[in-house]
Amino acid sequence: MASGDNGSAHRGHASIKRLQGRYKNLILVHTPVHASWLNQAEIYFSTVQRKVLTPNDFHDLDTLEQQLLAFGRRYEQIAAPFRWKFTRQDLERLAQRLDQPTIQAA
Repeated sequence: MASGDNGSAHRGHASIKRLQGRYKNLILVHTPVHASWLNQAEIYFSTVQRKVLTPNDFHDLDTLEQQLLAFGRRYEQIAAPFRWKFTRQDLERLAQRLDQPTIQAA
């Protein structure tokens, strides 16, 4: 589970203790603060923003509600699990490569 919006209420040992006390099978993973692209909830709301809320031309709140609910039902049918292919070893290789000094052109 990604940690929501990375606000202070979602970070640190207190949040882990609180959530794991409530959900015994939960493994809390704090995503980096500036990595919303890792957070599946952020991705969903970004998609809603692009596909449902823009342009903002709803006649009333009932129409907006119906559009959001219809999108949610459709998204549930087409969503697929995300398969992360970048391994810890890939990260270590990248970090080693980035750690190497670069040759400056004269």
